[in-house]
Amino acid sequence: MKKLGKIFAELLAERGIQKIGSLSKRVPGRDSGDKLQEIATAVLEGYGAICRLKKPAYIAWDLEGNPVHWAEYAFVHSSIAGKFEPVLTSEDLKSVLPDYPYFIIDLMHWGLHSRKEKIKVALQSAQSYGVIRDYLWGERLALTWVNGEFKALSNFPLDKITAYEGSTAEFLKEKGIEDVVLLDPRAEKELGQDDLNAGAFVIGGIVDTSGKKKGTTARIGEALENAGIRVRRRKIALRGDIVGVPDRINMILDIMLRILVEGKPAEKAILEVQAPLQARWRLRKELPRRKTRFMVNGKKFLVVERELFDEYSEWLNIRWEDFVKVLKELDFVALERRRIHHLKKISVPRIINGRAYYVILLKKAAMMCYNC
Repeated sequence: MKKLGKIFAELLAERGIQKIGSLSKRVPGRDSGDKLQEIATAVLEGYGAICRLKKPAYIAWDLEGNPVHWAEYAFVHSSIAGKFEPVLTSEDLKSVLPDYPYFIIDLMHWGLHSRKEKIKVALQSAQSYGVIRDYLWGERLALTWVNGEFKALSNFPLDKITAYEGSTAEFLKEKGIEDVVLLDPRAEKELGQDDLNAGAFVIGGIVDTSGKKKGTTARIGEALENAGIRVRRRKIALRGDIVGVPDRINMILDIMLRILVEGKPAEKAILEVQAPLQARWRLRKELPRRKTRFMVNGKKFLVVERELFDEYSEWLNIRWEDFVKVLKELDFVALERRRIHHLKKISVPRIINGRAYYVILLKKAAMMCYNC
């Protein structure tokens, strides 16, 4: 699956255009850092066209997105495009777009949300619009069960995406899509390579999934299956566990697009999107599995290796301050591996209240404190 910017670059090359300029540093839309993607999106959404200039534009990029100078062709805003010769318009770009899958935010359970939660859903949907434009184009993002209240809360152009007032099943049938992947954190199977050929990927438009909204994503799947749609329930997991996987709607979409468009492994895609807060959630679950119990002079200590920071930072977005913060929350102590090994050597293993401890004799307690 190619990015819109890549499709755009190939179309330019077919027309003999090797550099593309702009009359302004600011191209309408989101600043993604990928200038060809930004220009392609602006052209596709009708903000302007690629025109032949009378004088070359100084601000320009090659077809790899690298900054260059002086381009005979440039993006020209629609307000002044009539003064120039158009060579590539929105219709030209639309005519070569492939039939990519839809990414659907299903708002079936909108009514279960509080006012505050509805605002969150609307915000994350708006952020999803920004995300889809970093990779593909707005039309590939579909929102179903769209109602008046959602429209009132939405702070992004619904006409730039596929906003559908009916059910997801009705939308899929209109598009002739019979097979979808439903991204469900409670699914038994993880998303795999064999799932990436689906006609659509459905994300539940749900926030704060505790309480009365627990398990609601599964009910979205049941509604689709009852309508005759084949549903593959899949979860995005990080080393077998969903803890630490971003759960915001826009972040789930971002992970999916990194996998599908950029071809990245799921773990790498998750790591690129994961915030330190989410990484700390996972660290809180991981560290207790690696603890060692010590008892010194009758006082209990839960100890982990300091080197675990290096190990976990390879697949969690944790900084040293995050590691220290989680240690404090868990009331753990981090010591160097060699130090722990030494303490085990001078201790006596004991079972206390059904748990294994390394017990250090009173006369050696001072030694421990001094060495630590």
